[in-house]
Amino acid sequence: MKRQIVIISLVLWIALACQPLAPAQTPPAVTDIPTETPTQQAAEPPAELPADPNAGADGLGDSFYPGFGNGGYDTQHYTLDIHVLDVQTSQLEAAATIEAVATQDLSRFNLDFLGFEITSLTVNEEAAEFARNDQELTVIPAQPLSNGGTFTVSIEYKGIPDRMESVALPIPTGWVVYDDGIFVLSEPDGSASFYPVNDHPLDKATYTIIVTVPEPYEAAVNGLIESEVDNGDTTTYTFGITDPMASYLTTININDFDLETMESQAGIPIRNYYAASLPGNVNEPFARQGEMLDYFGKLFGPYPFEVYGALVMDTEFGAALENQTLSIFGVDMVDLDDIEGTESVVAHELTHQWFGDSISVADWSDIWLNEGFATYGEALWVEYDYGKDGLEEWVTAVYNEVKAYPEYYPPPGSPAPNDLFNGGVYLRGGLTLHALRATVGDEAFFDILRAYHDRYKYGNASTEDFIAIAEEISGQQLDDLFDAWLYDKQLPEMQGME
Repeated sequence: MKRQIVIISLVLWIALACQPLAPAQTPPAVTDIPTETPTQQAAEPPAELPADPNAGADGLGDSFYPGFGNGGYDTQHYTLDIHVLDVQTSQLEAAATIEAVATQDLSRFNLDFLGFEITSLTVNEEAAEFARNDQELTVIPAQPLSNGGTFTVSIEYKGIPDRMESVALPIPTGWVVYDDGIFVLSEPDGSASFYPVNDHPLDKATYTIIVTVPEPYEAAVNGLIESEVDNGDTTTYTFGITDPMASYLTTININDFDLETMESQAGIPIRNYYAASLPGNVNEPFARQGEMLDYFGKLFGPYPFEVYGALVMDTEFGAALENQTLSIFGVDMVDLDDIEGTESVVAHELTHQWFGDSISVADWSDIWLNEGFATYGEALWVEYDYGKDGLEEWVTAVYNEVKAYPEYYPPPGSPAPNDLFNGGVYLRGGLTLHALRATVGDEAFFDILRAYHDRYKYGNASTEDFIAIAEEISGQQLDDLFDAWLYDKQLPEMQGME
């Protein structure tokens, strides 16, 4: 493997995927979205609610973002029925039905939801009162809910999604409108910009997503398409997500798409959506997704979902995101003059389907479990193509980059809440896994990855959970290794490097 290939791949990921390190910029093609919150017409109780021991918590206790998510219930299924009246203005009429189980006696509970005019809200088909405070929607059911009981919340709403910029990611997130369409990129808390949700990875759920768009627009959504109905002036698409999904991975994208379908040799279906205005060869970097699925399936365990694919929008937003079963790429992430470099990003997002999507973080402070693993997925793809020499060249290039610029690549185990996606969680996080591999050997290392995924798939895990499995499988005490690589300011020496 030529060193030039390694460096190009590395620079591509640093410059694009780690773009939050640079000052925030508004994508040039994004239109201005009105930020006014429509006046609530339904009666609301006072915003200052009295203390109540049976009130659900207004957060899930995340160490970085304690207000993310809500307590007192466990969501089972979302049904979203979103009618896009106008793509250019993104005027919506929508209904969300949430099926949940109370985990305590509940007199009231919260959902994360920003903006919109709520026109109807019921709990178990009875009208419920509600109060709003910024992104918190407090629901007061007519009848208290009992611990262990199931309940259904139905909310109808209309308006234009508010523009969001997360505290963790200085680019537009959530529902974003641009000149030619709409895309959704919600990590970590953008989903509340377009539907009421318990917005933390700890509360995963299955989904039915129904999207109606004016013709000739089309919709691309997570999961498997269940139906497509031509209504004359509009088309209604229904998608099903049957495996539990963290809310930030929900994506709805609207454009005129070219659809490409294929499957891996192991039979995993693949569907790719490309904005029709893009060059005809935009699909070239995605041609080997089937090989990646089968290869990573051998390394990590069977692919955890029913389908996979990629979506490329015809606008720049400086990111790619591993939306469950449908990774999204801005056009600036696809370099047709560097197919191998772009394949590296494709491998990164595909690795996330195991590590990030199937296994999600229990706390956002453990983000290296997502990004470090996906970065090492890039290295494993290099190893697939170029063998051990290619892998070692990748490791050397990345190690030297991290060593040369420690201010950009801090220890991955302790990122800053306002700089969650810094270069350290990507590159030094990936190096942490290679250091583990060098310590325990290949056989134990891949046994660790497979056991980790098998034990925590469709759920959540912490750094401590991963370390426990690594020590269990290897039979070694690994605290010193992980402390050095994840938390020490000084970059450790890499075993086996000259």
